[in-house]
Amino acid sequence: MDSILSQLEQAQKGSISIKNSSDETRKKVLLSLADLLLENTQNIIEENKKDLDRMDDSNPKKDRLLLNENRIKDLANSLHDVVNLEIPTGKILSSTQTENKLHIQKVSVPIGVVGVIYEARPNVTIDVAALCLYAGNAVVLRGGSDAEFSNEILVSLIHQALKENGLNENAVQLLPVDRKFVKELLEAVKYVDIIIPRGSQQLIDFVREHSKVPTIETGAGVCHTYVESSADLDKAANIVINAKTQRPSVCNALDTVIVDKKIESEFLPKLIKGFSEFGVEVFADYDAYKVLEQQQYKHLKKATDDNFGMEYLSQKCSIKTVDNIDDAIEHIRKFSSKHSEAIITKNEQYAERFLNEVDAAAVYVNASTRFTDGGCFGLGAEIGISTQKLHARGPFALEKLTTEKWLVKGDGQTR
Repeated sequence: MDSILSQLEQAQKGSISIKNSSDETRKKVLLSLADLLLENTQNIIEENKKDLDRMDDSNPKKDRLLLNENRIKDLANSLHDVVNLEIPTGKILSSTQTENKLHIQKVSVPIGVVGVIYEARPNVTIDVAALCLYAGNAVVLRGGSDAEFSNEILVSLIHQALKENGLNENAVQLLPVDRKFVKELLEAVKYVDIIIPRGSQQLIDFVREHSKVPTIETGAGVCHTYVESSADLDKAANIVINAKTQRPSVCNALDTVIVDKKIESEFLPKLIKGFSEFGVEVFADYDAYKVLEQQQYKHLKKATDDNFGMEYLSQKCSIKTVDNIDDAIEHIRKFSSKHSEAIITKNEQYAERFLNEVDAAAVYVNASTRFTDGGCFGLGAEIGISTQKLHARGPFALEKLTTEKWLVKGDGQTR
């Protein structure tokens, strides 16, 4: 194949079928897909294994790549969650009549053709396609080569669900994994209305630098949790351990613990007691290292400048000690990717300061950053977590897959 132009043209033509479909038909497509996922669980697992077998066990992406029975059930359940949401297109956002009796309405409409570039996460294939279709969009998917077999079978099931309900299967296109086609996608302003990169900072930077199509950034998360001196230390330890260890390969997992020096000698031993169960490798600054060295924590290393501002995506994290909340907020300002940040405190004034001053898509008080998720926020599935400020921020879900159109009706008026 020399070009993906024909696929992009087919997606644009297929978008008409989706845009013109009824709400009921779109619901049936997602419910059909949910059934197909469950009916084909073993086939999906077999294809997924082909991808898993090609990836080294030490690669932190392997957990993201895995599809097992529970995860496939979760995908099917997420489709039912989406169907329970109100379709966001076709709404009258405003309506007015001018003095010369022009009737003007602003309505919500699909974006059109959504391009998504992502890495070794085959669940994204289902989530993205479902949300785009439900909002009336076509979608062009460019998954990573690591998930090639998994994505192919999932897209075949999406096509089957579309055909079963009388819609154009070309509305969902899976592009080849050859990297030479990425640049063509990024320059396809005639066929693609928006590009959404979901993955590493390297991927996001590449898309931002080369795309002529408007982009919305999602994915990269450098997440901090600041344990302030008034915090309930047992509660703080539980929150930090959860944020780091519950699923370390995802973007809302914790990367850096910031600890007030007043409580470091009391808090850090509580923390590493939980960390040791998961073998968390800790890169500690000078003060934290001294405390943890006395505890003989065996996964301890001295932090360098490179250990801060890093998204680990594995059972690793850094620890930074600070004198006060000002230092904590400054550290976050310097190193945050503006994804998810948390403070653990009993001080209500500090909690409000943190909420107001920390610039991130999601800011927490006394809770784990692992909740930054479309499902947890009651939005159903998500395209990703947007870390920018235009159009969408935070969980990028169904409601943001729309744009606006002005409808003007007259009766011969001229200007």
